[in-house]
Amino acid sequence: MAEYETVIGLEVHCELSTKTKIFCGCSTAFGAAPNSQVCPVCLGLPGVLPVMNAEVLDRAIMVGLAVGCTIPKRFKFDRKHYYYPDLPKNFQISQYDLPLAHDGHVDLGGGRTIRIKRVHLEEDAAKLVHEGAGEKIGTGTAALVDYNRSGMPLLEIVSEPDLREPAEAVAYVKSLQTLVRYLHVSDGNMEEGSLRCDANISVRPKGQAQLGAKIEIKNMNSFRSVEHALAYEAKRQREVLGQGGTLAQETRLYDEASGGTKPMRGKEAAHDYRYFPEPDLLVFTMDDVRLEKLRGRLPELPDVKRLRYVQTLGLTDYDAGVLTGDRAVAEYYEAVIAAGAPPKTASNWVSTELLGALHGRKLGIADSKVAPRQLAALIALIHRGTISGKIAKTVFADMIGSGADPEAVVKKKGLVQITDEQALAATVREVIAANERSAADFKAGRQQAIGFLVGQVMKATGGKANPQAANKLLREELGKP
Repeated sequence: MAEYETVIGLEVHCELSTKTKIFCGCSTAFGAAPNSQVCPVCLGLPGVLPVMNAEVLDRAIMVGLAVGCTIPKRFKFDRKHYYYPDLPKNFQISQYDLPLAHDGHVDLGGGRTIRIKRVHLEEDAAKLVHEGAGEKIGTGTAALVDYNRSGMPLLEIVSEPDLREPAEAVAYVKSLQTLVRYLHVSDGNMEEGSLRCDANISVRPKGQAQLGAKIEIKNMNSFRSVEHALAYEAKRQREVLGQGGTLAQETRLYDEASGGTKPMRGKEAAHDYRYFPEPDLLVFTMDDVRLEKLRGRLPELPDVKRLRYVQTLGLTDYDAGVLTGDRAVAEYYEAVIAAGAPPKTASNWVSTELLGALHGRKLGIADSKVAPRQLAALIALIHRGTISGKIAKTVFADMIGSGADPEAVVKKKGLVQITDEQALAATVREVIAANERSAADFKAGRQQAIGFLVGQVMKATGGKANPQAANKLLREELGKP
């Protein structure tokens, strides 16, 4: 199958987290009782008129700016016609020939840049709930419709067919998820449906410019399903062509239970939707003043922040990636530095100790009981020699549960590091006497033996001994004739 190349384009749908829907004042809160957040507008009743939500428009344009798109002076909405039970009007207000943003890009690193064809707004459809045997599409005994989702503000980001591997497609979607969270325009939760993805995939002989038959894949609701669905479909298409068969343009569903894709319907073309301008919404014009205000609302974006952490703060690419993967984590880390902690030390404590502890408790950074100033104070105690790194972990374990200041924990538990050489001298002599073989090994030139002896001193003092002081005293004592 090596003679074929996979070509993937993605349509990422992102629900914008405004308080109300795109064309009416209904709530967008997740988890409400079915059909409790609806009105004549989002139910598509006769005689109603849509009214544009200005914050939806602003958030959408911010995404377009963040991915380097051109924002045109004029854009409009269109009616996209098709029949399905989740579409109450039998048409969807979307955008066709004049979207609000076009020609952008997403950098994946390693020289890979994925072009963005367009970014446009549309109203979301309702949600179908399948009941009965198997509770899966095609196997249920009933399909119920929850119109709470109807009219939710949906942003669609359409890539060019630049992706070549399923893993690369996942990286692209994750990059967009990080971006919309940085902008605070969406929570990007795939498990709640606020970030969804459809894929267009084809295979072609390597070196051929013309694309193969385009297969659309729907029903991918996790990063895992995106990767598995694309891997399965690429393999299936290669096998069909390898056996001399042909592929027809169609839409397929990903079935997570079987790990494969199944035919759903023939793939529509643009003319099948009978697009025409939405008569109830005027053409929108974007003035330079408003555009610059929106540009000013953009935060430092993840790629820029990650590069700054490496070049200015001296972090590794990996550590910078961990810290910038979540805007709240990055802001916490920068607050620790602002409180006086060295960047590299702060990076280790935030990315390893703090995030590890929070993950174990299934908590996010916003739930941390340890404030940035408290973590900086703990790091300062280490640098001053008041406590050792090992003791600091004990102190931190108390802080993460209680939220107490590190100085209070150290005082309460008597964890101050022993740095007085006179206080350590007796313990050092006892350790040497109890470990004659290791002492002899060191005297015979085996330098690694000193590490074991330092460990024994630490053990004897309950981890309170200053390791550097213990090392110095051991060498002096073992060097005596």
